[in-house]
Amino acid sequence: MPRLTNKVSIVTGAGQGIGLATALKFAQEGATVVVCDVNPSAVDHAVAQCRALGAQAEGHVLDVTQRDMVDAVVARVMAQFGRIDVLVNNAGITQDARLQKMTLEQFDRVIDVNLRGVFHCAQAVADTMTAQGSGVILNASSVVGIYGNFGQTNYAATKFGVIGFTKTWSRELGPKGVRVNAVAPGFIATPILNTIPDKVITEMAQRVPLRRLGRPEEIANTYAFLASDEASYINGAVIEVSGGLSV
Repeated sequence: MPRLTNKVSIVTGAGQGIGLATALKFAQEGATVVVCDVNPSAVDHAVAQCRALGAQAEGHVLDVTQRDMVDAVVARVMAQFGRIDVLVNNAGITQDARLQKMTLEQFDRVIDVNLRGVFHCAQAVADTMTAQGSGVILNASSVVGIYGNFGQTNYAATKFGVIGFTKTWSRELGPKGVRVNAVAPGFIATPILNTIPDKVITEMAQRVPLRRLGRPEEIANTYAFLASDEASYINGAVIEVSGGLSV
C-alpha cells in the first residue's frame, strides 16, 4: 500500500534535482503533490510527470523569498484541498566564494532563499497543521550544514541555520502533533553540480566510502519515509544521507 495516500504535500524547488525526485516519489506513494518552483516551465513539466504516475498534482510558480507569494500559494492549496499534511522545504541555491572574496549580494541572496525562504514556508503552514493536529515539515540541510565547507560561508550558515529551525520547531510544534525533521544530503548528482569540472566530481566521489555520488532518488526516498506514518516517532532529527562521507 502506498505510504502517503491522499497526503497533501507541498514541495518547494520541485522543478529539478532532489525536489523533482521528491515530487515524483511522493506521487508514486499516493500523495497529492503541490509542485512549487520559480521556473514556470519546470513546474508544468513536473506536474505532468506526477500526473503521469497517477497522482493528483497541482503546480504553482513560487519564489520562497516573497512572503506574499508563499501565503497566496498556501491559501490556494487550502481552498482546493482543505488541508496540508506535508511541507518539504527543498528550495535552495548556492553562490560560492571564499570569505575574503564573497560579495554582500552573494551572501544576502543565499541567506534570503535558503534560510528566510524556509522560515516563510514553515510559518505559512504552521497554523494549519497545528489546527489539524497533524503534519510534517521536512527541511533540506546538508552535510555542509554539519561540517562546513571551503568557499561556502553563506551556504553553510543557512544549512546550519536550518538545523536550528528544525530543533526549535520540533519542540514548539511537536506537542500539537506536528513533526519537524531535516535531511542532510552529501554529494548528490544534481544540476547544481553542472558547473563543477569532471575531475573535481571524481575526487568528490573518492571521498565517499561508497565511492560514488548519491542519486536524487536516494534523498527523495528518505523524505518519503520521514513524511509517512512509519516515521511517527521521529521528530527533531537530522538524517545524514551521504554514503558515509563524514565517517
